[in-house]
Amino acid sequence: NSFCNQPGKMPLVNFSNLDFDQVKTTLKDYLKSNSDFTDYDFEGSNLATIIDVLAYNTYITSYNANMVANEVFIDSATLRENVVALARNIGYVPRSRKAAKATVSFYVDTSSVTPVPVTLTIKKGPVAATTGGFGGQSFIFSICEDITVPVVDNIANFTDITIYEGSLLQSNYEFSARNKSQKFVLQNSGIDTELITVKVKPNRNASASTSYKLHDNIFDIDSSSKVYYLQEISDERYEIFFGDGIFGQSLEDRNYITVDYIITNGEEANGISAFNFAGKLIHTHSGVEYPITSGISLLSTGLQSSGGETIESVESVRKFAPKIYATQNRAVTSQDYESLIPSKIYPETESISVFGGEELVPPQYGKVFISIKPRFGDFLPNLVKQNIKSKLKKYSVAGIVPEILDLKYLYLEIDSKIYYNSNLTPSGTVVENSVSTNTTKYADSSELNKYGARFKYSKFLKIIDESNEAITSNITTVQIRRDLRVALNAFAEYSIGFGNEFYIKSMNGYNIKTSAFKVQGISTDVYLSDIPNSDREGGELFLFSVPSINSTSPNIIKRNVGSINYKKGVLTLNPINILSGKIKDGQTIIEISACPKSNDVIGLQDLYLQLDIGQSGFTTIVDEISSGLDPSASNYIVTSSYHNGVLVRSGGRDSRPTQRASTASTTSSTASTGTIAGGNTNYGTSSSTPSSGY
Repeated sequence: NSFCNQPGKMPLVNFSNLDFDQVKTTLKDYLKSNSDFTDYDFEGSNLATIIDVLAYNTYITSYNANMVANEVFIDSATLRENVVALARNIGYVPRSRKAAKATVSFYVDTSSVTPVPVTLTIKKGPVAATTGGFGGQSFIFSICEDITVPVVDNIANFTDITIYEGSLLQSNYEFSARNKSQKFVLQNSGIDTELITVKVKPNRNASASTSYKLHDNIFDIDSSSKVYYLQEISDERYEIFFGDGIFGQSLEDRNYITVDYIITNGEEANGISAFNFAGKLIHTHSGVEYPITSGISLLSTGLQSSGGETIESVESVRKFAPKIYATQNRAVTSQDYESLIPSKIYPETESISVFGGEELVPPQYGKVFISIKPRFGDFLPNLVKQNIKSKLKKYSVAGIVPEILDLKYLYLEIDSKIYYNSNLTPSGTVVENSVSTNTTKYADSSELNKYGARFKYSKFLKIIDESNEAITSNITTVQIRRDLRVALNAFAEYSIGFGNEFYIKSMNGYNIKTSAFKVQGISTDVYLSDIPNSDREGGELFLFSVPSINSTSPNIIKRNVGSINYKKGVLTLNPINILSGKIKDGQTIIEISACPKSNDVIGLQDLYLQLDIGQSGFTTIVDEISSGLDPSASNYIVTSSYHNGVLVRSGGRDSRPTQRASTASTTSSTASTGTIAGGNTNYGTSSSTPSSGY
């Protein structure tokens, strides 16, 4: 007989759903199989209470066993300390909280100070405090090391001091060789691990100390390397440990360890630009320190506080820990770069795109192209770019040259006609506001604002339809736009790519639209458009003018000024001298838009997809059929499903040409200016030229 049929044995049941009633029923079935309880009324007896207790105990035990099993795997673990411990097993240390940093300058007039100082020192620790409350909270900004400057003509200038939000704390430990279980734990949470300094003295009373540096692997070190290691433990605290005499220098008995670190509020302190002095100034004379309390100027802010971040989330640890382990601390594939840069090199990365030069047309072998969207701002400063490339050297393969590209936006412009039942809403304005709110949330979501994003047309239509119960339908068209940044008063060739195939609406041309601009030799505003070839793959570009923006009577001024590839979504302008155009964010640009062949638009390679709500239109129309106003549909307003409109974009008309810079800029040779590559065939990846699209 099977186990289930043996007398006195509990029947085997699948408890995978952990259902209390199922467990209770199983217990009853087991008791009923005993002849003593064959006709027993369980519901009406005290035995029912005992069965409930047994079932409850079984349920809790099963639940706990299931939760314990979940916490064993990084994909299913929910407790942070368990996820961190599992990540630690594969060599991953989660990013700590980051302190916001700012730069300030001030001077000290020492004319009234005696004895006359030669230098002034601002002591490590607090330096500045926020003026009043910032967002209902006050913040302290500190420095990690003393800063000393000379006094010249009774003035000591402290220029562009980098200050970090948070309080500087210190922990001290004495190493005991006899205590094998000794641990060096920093007891505070909210520590910025990048600002930790570790110094070791031979003993407590020694004056000289040695600095130890943080190391995150066992490469490039030996038994004499003065390094320390770091790992996150429970409650977002950190433990420091040292080498074993093989991988890093080991500690000796009675060594005295001093750890300075800043505990910070992270992103809460971003955006502060006003500070009061809160530091300690001294000057030293004949070995005696004298405090300075007067002659201190107001603090002037160079860069407002930025860069503050919260500790890496559990979801991020789950995502990056396996990827970093897969890279094995080397950057070979594009996925390796996309994992290493955000986690180990530049944590301020919001989104990243990496592709090899072999993917370009024509190919650029031996190069890898990296485009990064920082969390704060749109572009990486040149200093940050150089720092990233320098840090990449220890991971990248010899002979592969990384190139960091500026951010290039691919904008989506929406034109939506929204039909609604007037019986279900007070007005069309209410419907329009609901749609505007939901589409703005979608525009700001991570669904779009990243490299490799895809605008999902059907999902967007659903967002509109579900914005208000009165909406019956919508007719929505999509345009894609890029802004071509131009070099004024200089002959230059331009190439800009959209990463999506263009839809050819008419073989007669005017499939693309631009804003107005002025070129050398033509007094009127001109626009750019296209005429397709018979193969519908390529075409030529031409310049034309119109008497007004809404005019449909163009005057072609100059033909064959460039080419267009509809399949690749690339426009190339022959050398041209542009004098003026539309001004955006202080830059002269030409807006270029087209209709994509597919409404599902992708952000290819280094194109950053963004929905431009400001250039989109949402118009409400009463659905007279659903509203009962026109059941026969005799006067129903029909909206075209195809994008129509004028031949040109607004902006740039009547712009005043800038003053011609110099005779050198009037030369017709493109060699003097290079190719302005703004997205391409090679999507603006040429390292020898600036990017023209943004």
